[in-house]
Amino acid sequence: MLPLAPTAPPSLRRADVAERDWLDWRWQLRHMVTNADELGALIRLTAEERAGLAASAHLFRVGITPYYASLMDPDHASCPIRMQAIPSAKEGDIRPEELRDPLGEDHHNPTPCVVHKYPDRALFLVVDRCAIYCRHCNRRRLVGGDDPPTSDEIEAGLAYIAKTTRIRDVLLSGGDPLLMSTAKLGHIVGRLRAIPHVEIIRIGTRIPVVCPMRVDDELTSMLRRHHPLFVNTHFNHPRELTPESRAACARLVDAGIPVGNQAVLLRGVNSSVRCLRTLMRELLKTRVKPYYLFQGDTVIGTDHLRTPVDAAIELYGKLRGWMTGMGVPHLVIDAPGGGGKLPIGPQYLQSLDDDVARVRTYRGELVDYPQPRERDCTVAYDDVYFAGVPEDDDREGSAEAEGPGARGDP
Repeated sequence: MLPLAPTAPPSLRRADVAERDWLDWRWQLRHMVTNADELGALIRLTAEERAGLAASAHLFRVGITPYYASLMDPDHASCPIRMQAIPSAKEGDIRPEELRDPLGEDHHNPTPCVVHKYPDRALFLVVDRCAIYCRHCNRRRLVGGDDPPTSDEIEAGLAYIAKTTRIRDVLLSGGDPLLMSTAKLGHIVGRLRAIPHVEIIRIGTRIPVVCPMRVDDELTSMLRRHHPLFVNTHFNHPRELTPESRAACARLVDAGIPVGNQAVLLRGVNSSVRCLRTLMRELLKTRVKPYYLFQGDTVIGTDHLRTPVDAAIELYGKLRGWMTGMGVPHLVIDAPGGGGKLPIGPQYLQSLDDDVARVRTYRGELVDYPQPRERDCTVAYDDVYFAGVPEDDDREGSAEAEGPGARGDP
């Protein structure tokens, strides 16, 4: 008997996929684009892109939803979607100062799934998979592997948060928490909401950008039961703000869930005044608040995507004052090694003494602001309003300081 001819893989072009499948987020995840053959059927790959894809097995995995791949310009390698999703061979050119763990998270993990770097908030890493593996990912050491957090590790994370009463704010991240089943995610969020000292729950996700069909009625109905709950997403370019992604954000906002955006300033992707202004304006029109504009982290293999700090400050100076303040995010560097998020930007304060603060306006004019005569800033009513309330506990969390059996409280 003659061997059967190999079956051609199904087309992942939107026009060739049934609507019910295209709009099924599970179908999108089952058909992630992962190699040059699949991408080459959708766009005209350059030799440089093919070289990057060939090298990716030794760098960082490739994974792109068919939806996000459909946003790629088939003719231009400078397309911002392509630059974020398709690896470059330059990722193998690792500079000595680049770090595997650029934010120092591994030194602040009292349990495997918890990063407690700031006194009153903790990062809870609940999943290790994403719907896209961004080429600028600062957590590539953890995501896209084959070792998802175990049930015991999740339970240990919940136990640490429950005993550490100075934690007021928990950020669910990973990986992408919205890749979890609604029931499993709802269980974790419900457990956190039952902890009395957890005031705020946040979810960090790129799902509205790369797989917006995941944000369905089932998900939003579950999330709205756990207010106050916030979602921070990650649009980097106005090309990503499609009717589908805008609808996903609208479903969240209509469920009473504030949505913020954390963009990364990427050289050649969004490092222009026109691009940044348009992105921030379109986010506001989508009811998404621009929250952070990150200077790229010093993660291994990303030097080719990072924008010089002086260029970042110059770009940022063309936002503040030139457009509504609601659309101006915080420009920050997440200090290498775990120093935390530090705001940077143009120097508006030119001089300061007891009599006058001299400031420079966004148009470059110098203006004097007269200082008040009185300088005592004591709030007398604090003694009444905060009577009996202890001062904030400003400790961080770390494996060394709070290992197994150690108490999380003073």
